[in-house]
Amino acid sequence: MKQAIIVGASSGIGWELAVQLAAKGYQLGLLARRGDCLEKLAKLLPGDHFVQVTDVTNAEKSQAELIQLIELMGEVELIVVNSGVGRKEKKLDWVVECEMIDVNVRGFSAMALVAMNHFLARGSGHLVGISSAAAHFSGGLTLTYNATKAYVSSYLRGMRSRAIRSKLPITVTTVEPGFVATPMVEGEPMWLATVEKGVSQMVAAIEGKKNHVFITKRWRLVAWLLYICLLYTSPSPRDS
Repeated sequence: MKQAIIVGASSGIGWELAVQLAAKGYQLGLLARRGDCLEKLAKLLPGDHFVQVTDVTNAEKSQAELIQLIELMGEVELIVVNSGVGRKEKKLDWVVECEMIDVNVRGFSAMALVAMNHFLARGSGHLVGISSAAAHFSGGLTLTYNATKAYVSSYLRGMRSRAIRSKLPITVTTVEPGFVATPMVEGEPMWLATVEKGVSQMVAAIEGKKNHVFITKRWRLVAWLLYICLLYTSPSPRDS
């Protein structure tokens, strides 16, 4: 039986990913802070699954809990690190920034590191990290969120390089969603995708062992246009 772990499975993308992977025959390990939501999800899914309550802001404790779950399950071949939080910053607030840094940077790195070490020891595997199309933006009311997601995308590129150097069949997939209809998204912004559609594209990328995917695919154009704008509007060395 195929086995996968989803870190951040209690709602939104993580919840729907659990639904779609379970439908494809995966036995799942479900991790998140909200144990009641995890238990509810596990009961809805076909088959038997594992539940582990963890808070990635306590990085070292979460690492130990993830390692314990990997050992308990036995043959985990896929780990998806989906834990993340986003906040608008109408004013600069260190407490708000710290929460995003603790979850999106420290917590993400702690979980991804355990996953990669597991796959290196196992000799194969697939690490999937959920970043954001926001990694290509800067400023605005989400400046810290954007910066943390830029870190996630960069960190995953580094992990991919390490996997390549190992010469082992280890895949690292970076997922950069745009607006997906989850509790994190407010209102009805441009190009809002249903969570079912967004996750179905993620699952296709996982099955295809893609290195990178935008969700939905039109966000690739947005990222490309932003890159071109920055290329032609950035100050030259003489101007700085």
